[in-house]
Order: sequence, then C-alpha cells, then structure tokens
Amino acid sequence: MTFRKKGTKNPPVLSQEFILQNHADLVACVGMFFVLGLMFEGTAEVSIVFITLQHGVTFPAEEAEERATAPKFLYHYGAKDLPTVFFYMLVAIIIHATIQEYVLDRINRRMQFPKPKQSKFNESGQFSVFFLVSCIWGTFILHSENCLSDLSVLWRAHPNNMMTFQMKFFYISQLAYWFHAFPELYFQRIKPQDLSQQVVYVGLHLFHLAGAYLLYLNHLGLLLLMMHYFVEFLSHFCDLFYFSDEKYQKEFSLWAIVFILGRLVTLIVSVITVGFHLAGGQNGNSDGTTEDVNVLAAKIAVLSSSCTIQAYITWNLFNVQLQRWMEEDAPLQAPSVKKKRTKGRFSRKGTENGVATSNRVDSPPMRKEKSS
Repeated sequence: MTFRKKGTKNPPVLSQEFILQNHADLVACVGMFFVLGLMFEGTAEVSIVFITLQHGVTFPAEEAEERATAPKFLYHYGAKDLPTVFFYMLVAIIIHATIQEYVLDRINRRMQFPKPKQSKFNESGQFSVFFLVSCIWGTFILHSENCLSDLSVLWRAHPNNMMTFQMKFFYISQLAYWFHAFPELYFQRIKPQDLSQQVVYVGLHLFHLAGAYLLYLNHLGLLLLMMHYFVEFLSHFCDLFYFSDEKYQKEFSLWAIVFILGRLVTLIVSVITVGFHLAGGQNGNSDGTTEDVNVLAAKIAVLSSSCTIQAYITWNLFNVQLQRWMEEDAPLQAPSVKKKRTKGRFSRKGTENGVATSNRVDSPPMRKEKSS
C-alpha cells in the first residue's frame, strides 16, 4: 500500500491515474445507486437483495408462540448472499479509503517515512483497525450466544442448521472485507513481487471463512477466528511501533511468543472439537440437514485445512524473523569489511614485487653509510 500524493495537475477523466486517486468516490457512487433504489417501488425489491440479509426463516403462528424466548430472526445461507457480500464489499472499500486518507496519510506526512516503510506502515495500520474491531465484535457475539459458558455450542449446530442475525451479518461482513482486498491490490499499487504473497494470504482467510459458513460451523469458526485475529492484531500493532522506531524490537520478540502459543491453542481446539466431538455421530448423512457435521470427508477437510493454515502462517513467521535478523546484522558487518579493505591497502603500499619497503610516512629515514 503506497502513500498517495496529489499532484497539481488533474489526470484525465477515466484514466488509470484518475481511477486510482478517486476510486473511493466512484465506489461510493455505485453504493448510493443501490441505496437510492429503495426509494422507488420498481427497484426496491432488487435493492433489498443487496442491502439486507436474505434467506430468512419464517415460523407458523403456533410455533412462534413456543419460540418466545428463542431468537426472532434466523437465517440459512444461499445464492442471494452473493449480492449482499458485493454491496458490503463496496462499503469496505469506502471505509478503507477513509482510514487511509484521514488517519494513515497524515501520520505518514508527520513521520516522513521512506517509501518502503510507508507501504508496510499503511498495511499494518489498516489490518490493526480491522482485527481490533473484529475481535471486539466477535467476542460480543460469543458472549451473547453463550459460547463461552457452554462449550458444547462449538460443535453443536443450531437446530435445523440456522444462524442468528448477528452471526450471519458477521460472516457476511468478514467475507466482504476479504473480498475487497483483491481490488485494493490494484488501488494501492502493490508491487508485483509482493502480489502472490498477498493473494495467498487473502485467499486462505476466504477459504476458511467460507468453509465455516457453509458447513454451519459458525461458533467453532468464530472462536478460532477470534484467536487468530487477536494474534494478528498484536503482530501489526507491534509493527506500527517498530516502523516508528526500530528500538521496539523487543515487542516483536514478545509477539513471536504469543504467536506460537496462539497457533498451539488453535490446533488443540480444532483437534479436540473436530476429532472427538464431531466424531460422535456416525450417521454419515451428507445432505446438510443433520444437526452436527458428521460427514467423514467434512471432518478430514476441517482438520487438514486447520493444520495447513497454522503451518503456513508459522513458516511465514520464521521467514520474517530471519529477514529482520539479516537486516540487523548488515550494518554490523559493514564496518568490519571496510576495516579489512583499509588494512589491505596499507599492506600493498608497503610491498614491491613481494619485498617489504619502508615508504611509510611515519617510518624513520634511512641512514647513509659513510664512505671511507
């Protein structure tokens, strides 16, 4: 993510530079198009599909009286969720640009970072805000749905595989945010050498979010996501201090310890929940209507994907740590190399054809022999 500079000349309309500089305004116009559609009867039905959650469940009057204490709004997932994800992806792009322009760009101008640090600082700043908000929001959902007091909710799906409003809206928002990261790679002018790593990073988050959403492992996925987001928040938050002043290297070492612990806890929760509790039912139904996810293929996929993502993230940590160690050792090795080169120059001046000479400035003059 680069630091945007506004030049004195306005670029041509609809040119690449014009789109990059004004992409937030263009996206806001597209979003307003859907909002204004609610004002007209002919387009209201189409706009509602983009703005509100779809696939709601309605109950008969008799059953509704029995469900007086249960959540009033329950939802399934379906194809109509895609327009909703698209609309909130536009919202994520607008929020991203707002944070960039009114917060991060001002800090960059004040700190006067070099261009490589500007890109890393902007990336860490954006992710810090997202992970912090997601952790607070997700923890509130876990508490409100009694996931922390009753751990059996983690491996027991909601009756008839339904989700509450806040659970579905959370997953829709998360999917929208990670989908918005793909156009941001173009808007923020990511370097080609960093593009593949960013695509893999975003793709892994989308894969696991979609898996938890489609398999109705909402509570388990949310708990694992909160642990992952908390560690990632500490990572990017420490990076913000590291970029502002490199003396905060100890904070990075502290985060590395928390990172390893977070990965271990995530693996333990995944193995215990999926390997033991989801293995309780061996009915083998794969029609998606059972209360628990007991399909053998689903269990293997969940466990393997969880282990794979932890291994991949841990490998990236080692690479980042090694790179920073090399950057720290480079300034220390430079003076020693320079000293060796200087020493070699003096030795060359003091030899001629392999024979030592005394042409140094501080050498005493040679005495002339007296002729008899």
